[in-house]
Amino acid sequence: MTAATEAQLARLTEPYAGRPSELIQALHRVQSELGYIPPEAQAAVARALGVPLSQVRGVITFYHFFRTSPVGRHTLRLCLGTACHVRGVEHILKAIREELGVGLGQTSADGLFTVEGVRCLGACGLAPVMMVDEEVHGKLDAKKTKRILRQIREGSG
Repeated sequence: MTAATEAQLARLTEPYAGRPSELIQALHRVQSELGYIPPEAQAAVARALGVPLSQVRGVITFYHFFRTSPVGRHTLRLCLGTACHVRGVEHILKAIREELGVGLGQTSADGLFTVEGVRCLGACGLAPVMMVDEEVHGKLDAKKTKRILRQIREGSG
């Protein structure tokens, strides 16, 4: 860990020093600043709050909103709700895996996409649906899904 990173983590955890009951708040602050909570940040939080590292890791792995790896430049949210399930979201997820090489909860090797599954995007009439960043893409099939991802990838270069 660099001195700059160590100083940044000290600054982020300082308000929670010696206050184990504020573990979740400390983790939110670190993730908000860094985008995720790497192992060195987990250790810094544990030291500052005076809790075991295993407790920090337990909280991070229990709550799905904490990340332990960097997120991609684009966030892809795939709807896993009932309407999307009935209309074949598994084929869309397969197309995403084939195109990006990753599944739910993972980030593509090029760092462009993080794929997340969500309960519902509120666009059931367009099922199956995914959102890439803030844009909704509906009535998907495997071919359309791959085309959308390729277009975004080409536009990100």
